[in-house]
Amino acid sequence: MLITRYAKIVMALCLAAFCLLVAFDNITDYETNYLFVQHVMSMDTTFAGNALMYRSVTSPTVWQVCYWLIIAAEAATGILFLAGAIRLLQLRNAPAALFNQGKGLVVAAGLLAFLVWFLGFMVVAGEWFAMWQSQTWNGQEPAFRFYMTALAVLIFVCLPDGDLALRAERAQDNRKPAAKTPAAKTPAAKKTAAKRATTPKRRRTDQGRRRTDTT
Repeated sequence: MLITRYAKIVMALCLAAFCLLVAFDNITDYETNYLFVQHVMSMDTTFAGNALMYRSVTSPTVWQVCYWLIIAAEAATGILFLAGAIRLLQLRNAPAALFNQGKGLVVAAGLLAFLVWFLGFMVVAGEWFAMWQSQTWNGQEPAFRFYMTALAVLIFVCLPDGDLALRAERAQDNRKPAAKTPAAKTPAAKKTAAKRATTPKRRRTDQGRRRTDTT
């Protein structure tokens, strides 16, 4: 159905808007979000005396690099979602094979979103830097909400689409042979047909066929 294709396009656009807005906020409100990276990587709000403190990073340079990598990945995810949505919009009336092939950018965006919010926030920040122990700087729940949303949209988008019903009906109509129309008669043919209709047929008799000899 065409509405299913539009639903996939709109969902991809929504994810694009979210990712691009997050990247924009991280740039325009740099210091506030930078503090999050600083406290998570330094592990200064985790449980006191925990055995994982050897993993903490206290270098401001490393904080800056990691923060910009996060921003770049978020922006790239948003751009891929946007490009994928535009591509699907261009193919919305295309045959099923072409529309399904055009989902590659959305799939790549979903993969990158999963890497950023699951691998980055849940695995690296949440477990390696023990972010789950922090009562103040804990971003696991927001990250969980987003990567689950991205996965749900990705699964929906990857469901195969069939050919549109209207296109199938048109193709079926094109296969039907066209009805033959009688050829138009020329004026000469019309006159000949009229003469044949008005002229009586000559009957040949046996007497007419015989020849008689007279002396």
